[in-house]
Amino acid sequence: MTTSTTFPATARRSPGRAGVLLGVLAVIIAACSGGATATPGGVASTAPATPGAPATPSPTLAAPVELTVGLGYIPSVQFAPFYLADQAGYYRDAGLEVTFENKLDPDLITLVGQGAIDVGIADGTSVIPAVSQGIPVRYVFTVYADFPSIVFAKASSGIRTAADLKGRKVGIPGMFGSSWIQLQALLAGAGLTTDDVDIVPFPKYGQLAALEQGVVDAATGFVNNEPVTMELAGTPAVVLALPADAQLPGNGLIVGRAALDGPKADAIRGFVAATRKAMEEIAADPEKGLDAAIARVPELGTDRAAQLAVLQATIDTWQNDYTAVNGIGAVDAAAWERSIAFMSGLPDSPVAKPVTVAECIDATFGAP
Repeated sequence: MTTSTTFPATARRSPGRAGVLLGVLAVIIAACSGGATATPGGVASTAPATPGAPATPSPTLAAPVELTVGLGYIPSVQFAPFYLADQAGYYRDAGLEVTFENKLDPDLITLVGQGAIDVGIADGTSVIPAVSQGIPVRYVFTVYADFPSIVFAKASSGIRTAADLKGRKVGIPGMFGSSWIQLQALLAGAGLTTDDVDIVPFPKYGQLAALEQGVVDAATGFVNNEPVTMELAGTPAVVLALPADAQLPGNGLIVGRAALDGPKADAIRGFVAATRKAMEEIAADPEKGLDAAIARVPELGTDRAAQLAVLQATIDTWQNDYTAVNGIGAVDAAAWERSIAFMSGLPDSPVAKPVTVAECIDATFGAP
C-alpha cells in the first residue's frame, strides 16, 4: 500500500550508516637544501646543493583526467553534492578536472551512451526503456534512494491514501515519464488503475497552479519541489509516495558501457567516491551544501530558507533502509528487478524489448 505523509518540507532522516571515504592527499616535499624552481605543471624541482653535481630528476605529476558530467536541465540546489565536491577540491584530489553540463534527461542518456558525456544523472525509469532500446549505459550509483516522483494534494482535500484518488481529478504533465510510471505504481498498490481516476494533462507543467486553483484534486510532482512550494506558501500538503516494497529506481549516476572497462574507468570511480563524500557531508550539515549551491548559482541566495527546505527534502530521498545498511549510493538490484517486471507489464509499456537487471546496472562499480 502507499505511504501517506502530511508534509513538513524540512523533515529529515538521520544519516544512514554510510561508510565515510577518506580522500588521500599526496604531499610532495621539496628538499631542504638548495632552491626550488617551478616546472611546467607546478611541480618543484630541486637545484643541486653542490656546484657541478648532477641534478636529480624531478617527479612529474600526471595531468588531471578531464570528465564531462551531465546534470539535470536547470542548475539547482539539488545538485549541491556535485558543487561541493568541486569547490572543496574532492574531484581535484582524485586527479580530476570536472566540467558540468545541464541537459534534459533523455538527451543525457543518449550522450552518455555515445561517450560524448562521461557521467550523467538519470532516472532509473528512463534508463530501463533506454537499455531495452539498445542504448549502452549502466546505472552505477544511486542518488535518490527513494523515488522522488509523488502525488500530492492539499491537506484539506481529504485525500490521505492512493485509494482516496478514486474518482478524483489528477493533474499530470502527460502520460509519459517518471510521473506517469509512479502514478500507475501508486494506483496499482491500492488495486486501482488510471481508469479509476480522471487524468487531466498539463503539458506545460502547470499542475501545481491547477491544484492551487481547485481545477484538480491532486497532481503528480516531485517530493522536493511542489509540496515544498505549497508548504512555504502556507498550504499544508499531503504526499503520496511509493512504499518501501514498491520503490522504483530513482535518479542516479549513469556511465557508458564502454567506459566501465575503458581508460577513464578509475577516474569515474574516483568521481563517484568524491561525490559520495560530499553527499555524506551535506546529509550531516545541510548548510554546507546550501553554501556550495549558492556559490555555484548565486541567485539561489535570494531566499535561503526556501532553498534549504528544498535541499532538506532532497537529502531525505538519498537515504532509506537499504542505504542505512549498504551506504549512501548503493544500488538496490532487487528494486531494479521489481521495477523492470512492473514496467514491462504495463499497458503501452515503454520497455521495447526484454531487459535484465545486469544489462541496466553495475552495482559494484560505485560500491562503498
